[in-house]
Amino acid sequence: MSVAQARTVSTQEKLQRARAASAKLALLSTEEKNALLLAIADAIETREKGILAANLEDIENSTLEGAMRDRLLLTPARIKDMARAVREVAALPDPIGETLAEWTKSNGLHFRKVRVPLGVVGIIYESRPNVTVDTAVLALKTGNAIVLRGGKEASQSSQRLVDIMTAVPGVPEGAIELLDSETRHSVHELIKARGLVDVIIPRGGAGLITYVTENSTVPVIETGAGNCHIFIDESADLDMADRIVLNAKTQRPSVCNAAEKLLVHERVAAEYVPRMVQKLIAAGVEVRGDGKTRSLAAGLPVGDTTEQDWYEEYLRFCMAVAVVADVDEAIAHINKYSTRHSDSIVTSDESNARKFLRQVDSAAVYWNASTRFTDGGEFGMGAEMGISTQKLHCRGPFALAELTSSKYVIVGTGQVR
Repeated sequence: MSVAQARTVSTQEKLQRARAASAKLALLSTEEKNALLLAIADAIETREKGILAANLEDIENSTLEGAMRDRLLLTPARIKDMARAVREVAALPDPIGETLAEWTKSNGLHFRKVRVPLGVVGIIYESRPNVTVDTAVLALKTGNAIVLRGGKEASQSSQRLVDIMTAVPGVPEGAIELLDSETRHSVHELIKARGLVDVIIPRGGAGLITYVTENSTVPVIETGAGNCHIFIDESADLDMADRIVLNAKTQRPSVCNAAEKLLVHERVAAEYVPRMVQKLIAAGVEVRGDGKTRSLAAGLPVGDTTEQDWYEEYLRFCMAVAVVADVDEAIAHINKYSTRHSDSIVTSDESNARKFLRQVDSAAVYWNASTRFTDGGEFGMGAEMGISTQKLHCRGPFALAELTSSKYVIVGTGQVR
């Protein structure tokens, strides 16, 4: 189906098809779901040329640049990685039907709490074709129907991938639906579809997440925005700190677990700030600093910071640096400005580390490690829907287990109350 043909089916029809499909998907056995996923992986590899042709059309029509353009680009190697990721999901344990708790009351009633699918999952995301596949197969594995609303720059790629997945024999009609991405109207329809959609997952910039959370009548699980911090304590191994900061900032700056802010203890600032600023600049990073940072890095091109800098998720080669009095001030700074995603302390002081890990209110907190590890695969969970930065339902990598709800199954022998 072409993108133009897909637009002839209304959003409401697609949502109703997804709701009908969710009932069928919930009945599939683990073996049936895994067989569908393996067939999808094979189909993606077989249809490589068509996928690359659709992606080339997107690339030629896109105005995206730098890291965002790279995220849109597909290559033969990336398509193989896409198929490999699908097979990895097929190999993961199926959470559906898992017993979470079980007990018998004195009256003989037997209680069992079990995992069940969420139902219909709606996801709104950037122009990343791999997300189209990753999220769809995670939904299939957990018996959920999924409604995809990707970025318009990837419309041809996403449509081709959805066509390939839905053409696999055995995939119920409506199991994977792709909405029109040309206008924001489809976003509005999706987030107002209470009764047809069970949960909305927005992943992308803070603006998108704020819009969805403030306007959705469907429950929302926030993912994506990552204003991540690294604090260099006074007892830090500075060589280790160099490696961690450079990795967290420069290894892939356009993702949500990249570090955006560097805080340095005032007792090591005179030594560490000029040294690290110089290394960041050499790596192509634009550095912005508070007054103390600019004073210590005199002679180096360090820009001034505004209050907005401390809230901003740069998603590019840019980092803001501040000097703080101690671990308590670092914790207070992070809890004020962060998006509660991932934050790290570099220190040899276990007491300070434990305080940081306990008091920083984020989904992932690190001691002597890069924030770049906040990822379902790196956590050993496999592919993910995103990183949840809220506290209800799930927090951190939003993987298979988090795509489930639960229900109680009670068996009796005629008991009445």
